[in-house]
Amino acid sequence: MLDDDITIDKTVVADNPAIRAPATRKVVSRDALVLIYPAGTNLGKKWDISGQIVNIGRDPSSDIVLLTDSVSRRHARLFMHEGQRKIEDLNSTNGTYVNDQTIDGATAVKNGDQVKIGDTIFKYLSGDENEAAYHDEIYKMKITDGLTGIYNRRHLIDEMARELHRSHRYQRTLSLIMIDIDFFKAVNDTWGHIAGDLILKELSRLIRTISREEDVFARYGGEEFALLIPETPPQEVLLFAERIRSAVESHPFVYEGNPIQVTVSMGLATTQGAKISETDFISAADEKLYLAKHQGRNRICY
Repeated sequence: MLDDDITIDKTVVADNPAIRAPATRKVVSRDALVLIYPAGTNLGKKWDISGQIVNIGRDPSSDIVLLTDSVSRRHARLFMHEGQRKIEDLNSTNGTYVNDQTIDGATAVKNGDQVKIGDTIFKYLSGDENEAAYHDEIYKMKITDGLTGIYNRRHLIDEMARELHRSHRYQRTLSLIMIDIDFFKAVNDTWGHIAGDLILKELSRLIRTISREEDVFARYGGEEFALLIPETPPQEVLLFAERIRSAVESHPFVYEGNPIQVTVSMGLATTQGAKISETDFISAADEKLYLAKHQGRNRICY
């Protein structure tokens, strides 16, 4: 029978609520915040954003509670406006940032944006691929540092083990530069941890633009970084290290309009095919880094 031949008894429709009022399809939220920094027990935790208003702060009544001193009791809120998810700072002490920019008023957030509340950084995920994006983010957390976006210590050690094996097997040169920001504690004490985080991120971007694709640049911990450089003559590595030192010294680091002088000390170790462990290789570079600091900082020891 064709559709045009179907007749409907209107009295049946009127008396049957299931027919008269079609069920409303429940809308499932496609938005989420994933904690990507700092490392700790909550790293990778996912908050599904389903409500019209989501409050974030230190207050226990907040929808997302962050128990750190850099977060205000009522810090920020997410809300829907004209079909867009927006975030608004609630006059917090340390401000709210989207992609490293301080927000002024309500700011729209898009899929993939980084949202910083105090010293806590979230990745905002939205859309039908929310779940897949979440698992991708979890994988990235295993190999990258959430604050700077460069490789983390774990990935550095893994790559170093492989490169040391190749160096020994094929008798090829492998170099390691350990890099430490001079007087970083004084920066945090003077300008606060928000400024310190900005310097860590900016320095990471600066060195990453100078480094080659085959080099492994990682945050080793705190204000210490490491750069693993394969198959490069030691004198070229030394010149490259000087280029980094000079670039950092001359770079205009600025926080809230205030210039901050930043320098780095570096220790360089090289192996030319010797059988050496990752621990011993790092220790060799660290010894030179300590010597650079002892000799007055803002220098390279090899």
